[in-house]
Amino acid sequence: MANVEDLIKVREEKLKKLEEYGIHAHPERYETTCSVGESRKFEDGVKNISVAGRVMSKRKMGKISFIDISDISGHIQLCIKRDDLGEENYKKLHEILDIGDFIGVKGDVFTTQAGEKTIQVYDYTFLGKSLRPLPEKFHGLSNQELIYRERHLDLIMNEETKKRFLLRSKFIRLLREFLDNNGFIEVETPALQNTASGATAKPFIAHHNAYDMDVYLRISPELTLKKLIIGGFNNIYEVARDFRNEGIDINHLQDFTMVEGYSAYWNYEDNMKFMKEMILYILGKLYDGNLNVKIGEKEINFGGEWEVISFRDLILKDCDIDIDKFETAEELLNEIKNKQISLEVENIESLGRGNLIDQLYKKVSRPKIIEPTYLIKHPTDLSPLARSNDENSNICDRFQLIVNGQEIINGYSELVDAREQERRLLKQSELRAQGDEEAMAIDYEYIKAMEYGMPPISGWGLGVDRFLQFLTNSYNIRDVVLYPLLKPRESVENDDIDEE
Repeated sequence: MANVEDLIKVREEKLKKLEEYGIHAHPERYETTCSVGESRKFEDGVKNISVAGRVMSKRKMGKISFIDISDISGHIQLCIKRDDLGEENYKKLHEILDIGDFIGVKGDVFTTQAGEKTIQVYDYTFLGKSLRPLPEKFHGLSNQELIYRERHLDLIMNEETKKRFLLRSKFIRLLREFLDNNGFIEVETPALQNTASGATAKPFIAHHNAYDMDVYLRISPELTLKKLIIGGFNNIYEVARDFRNEGIDINHLQDFTMVEGYSAYWNYEDNMKFMKEMILYILGKLYDGNLNVKIGEKEINFGGEWEVISFRDLILKDCDIDIDKFETAEELLNEIKNKQISLEVENIESLGRGNLIDQLYKKVSRPKIIEPTYLIKHPTDLSPLARSNDENSNICDRFQLIVNGQEIINGYSELVDAREQERRLLKQSELRAQGDEEAMAIDYEYIKAMEYGMPPISGWGLGVDRFLQFLTNSYNIRDVVLYPLLKPRESVENDDIDEE
């Protein structure tokens, strides 16, 4: 075992050796013909390729050396012979090169007798010195907090991590592709807002120095996007970073990526159909047409019929409480206690009826839903921005897609009646004043915009992190976020690591 600082000193000596040899330790650029992953796809005999990557291992056997290099696309073996480089250059290579350094090589492709795709190197260029040693190869990073804090190391050492984040990028690209191909226009809206509205959540507050006023980090772009529908857009979407100052658990982040889309002249049933088409398109592209997605030990069939069930029927089935019979939060809470259901929520007495119903559903029903299921007909007081059902004003035209106990998509027919919207948001403000921190604030600028007239609208939101957590069967949602926020590191660890 060696102390990290001692290993750093050894590498700093090699940095000086580079200077003595007149080798630039940090060159400006290097011309490549392909990525590391692409180099593995060439047929044997392809000549004069140029590739660069990080050194992950090196093995010297007299006049021949084998070095593995990698980048995000993969890894490949280099075969370096003293006779090809010349004795002096071969010697210098081993004097200056450490695991973790960057190197560029030129050479020809062949496959070894052991079946390993390899580049026969005839020229190399030093491209960057790693002063700090990488974690020991066979154990990598094991401290979960360190994995989140130093994701760059996780990506270097863990192939599964690379695959996970490449999947994330492909997922977002395919989502954009589907929406663009169906006539949607991507837009951007402000992350700093004057009111905390657009969703029921506790906001983050920041101070705007130039205006000398407090502002909110958006909890949703919803109201701004619907203003754009008022302005004449028909089909729009945004890949938005949202911020909600709520509790931490394995399924929730305080800053997360949400895709929201809105369509003029659609209702929620149009969007239920459209969302299914979108999910099937993305999954088909991700998994080569296979719609039976394996999540851990479960295989979930997206290609079949998706169950549709109402909020009332679901809760009635799971805990024998008919929410329609309890008109106030107090009455409902008493019934929940009578059924001996513990919701384990702080300040539960201050929750409005809608949020209380939501907490009940999350406790007793959501974890049981495994196959793709549309939950519909939510209570209106749980959905202050959704259109009331024409036949029953106590429920709204809303849907959620639930898979494997997680909410993947939320959507509804939008409320476009300015007066009704103002009444509902005022009620939300009253709940907020009574202590319900997740109740929505009223946005008078939005009400004013509504008064210019709105067409029928339906919108939806998809949590990218939540969906990727599901697809990758990740225990913690932070596993699918490159650098989740952590508390500041109090001290730089100086742990012993295995020598290379």
